[in-house]
Amino acid sequence: MKNSEKIVKPRLNQCATLGSLVGYGEKEKSEWTTKKKLKIIKEARFAGFVGRTAFISSEQVRKSGLMFACTTDLGGVREIRPKLKEIKATGARVVNVQMLDHNTGSKRAIEVARRLMDHAEQLDMDVSIEVHRDTCTETPEKTYALAEGFERAEKRKLKLTWDFSHPAIIKHLSPPYWDRLAERPDLIQFSNQFHFRPFNGHHAQIPALDIKGKYTPEFKDWLEFAERVFSCWLSAAEPGREIFVCPEQIAGGYHISVFGDRWKDVIAIKKAIDKAWKRQLRSWKGSF
Repeated sequence: MKNSEKIVKPRLNQCATLGSLVGYGEKEKSEWTTKKKLKIIKEARFAGFVGRTAFISSEQVRKSGLMFACTTDLGGVREIRPKLKEIKATGARVVNVQMLDHNTGSKRAIEVARRLMDHAEQLDMDVSIEVHRDTCTETPEKTYALAEGFERAEKRKLKLTWDFSHPAIIKHLSPPYWDRLAERPDLIQFSNQFHFRPFNGHHAQIPALDIKGKYTPEFKDWLEFAERVFSCWLSAAEPGREIFVCPEQIAGGYHISVFGDRWKDVIAIKKAIDKAWKRQLRSWKGSF
């Protein structure tokens, strides 16, 4: 490399999920529109947003000025190409697939994953399969069986979207979480999508802030794990590589009524992740 050439450091793209703003509105029964939610996400200085094509159009993506990280379900091979083409038309930068069901056997999961990644390559799309309950990756054992089977068949690694909250509660873990959740560091390094929802071994979503606006002890435990993920990922990251991280605190069953304001939590998580990333980026070698 010439002295005049500048090494482009890996880049963190934080993407807020629209799910974090479900239920927010000016009045009790008037929820903000998607346009309003995207404006709020951009004002919070996120690089992108996470959503589904059922709630977003290509025009909204374009006008938002944000990267679109699309999430979709996949029930079988016949759905693959139509869904990917629909997602591609919206201009999505990355695609996260929640694939099949909790009782899907590894043989079928491997075959569908192979077809999915084959179509993704044909369409020039960046697609990952999420580690998520009620899918074919419900447990660590099923996740790694899928990854290993795919690797044997394809002679390449399977790109996964890591949501570590799911295996953490499946395995009822206590902090620190790293040793149990990082059985395959190489798969973490190969991935580029991470759903950073704070968790512990009992709850897939925990508050980041207490009633005084300070970090909760549980969030501090999780943040230590998140920083280890960055350290691992950056240790193998080539110059210019991008990582997409979603600091999600979402509505529905994940959110218990006694928890605090979800969006304030999201902003707090975003700031903490930024600081953790910058700390780890300082030790990135960039010599590949």
